[in-house]
Amino acid sequence: MTMRQSGSATYANRLASSGARTDAAPAARGVPPQANYERYLALARAKALAGDRIEAERYYQHAEHYLRLITGSAA
Repeated sequence: MTMRQSGSATYANRLASSGARTDAAPAARGVPPQANYERYLALARAKALAGDRIEAERYYQHAEHYLRLITGSAA
């Protein structure tokens, strides 16, 4: 890249250098909440089956956020 990197590449570089987790891509804009809910629920189930309770709980919390958006009970 040139001296001036694109915004997303710069953001990805900052995430990588900060040690932030990048194993699950952030939810894309414009994707319906139902799709994000199902995506995070699947990730949570996969982590639970793999025995990683902490990561499973993290994904379940993300799924719950989207479920609240779907049902209109966002707190």
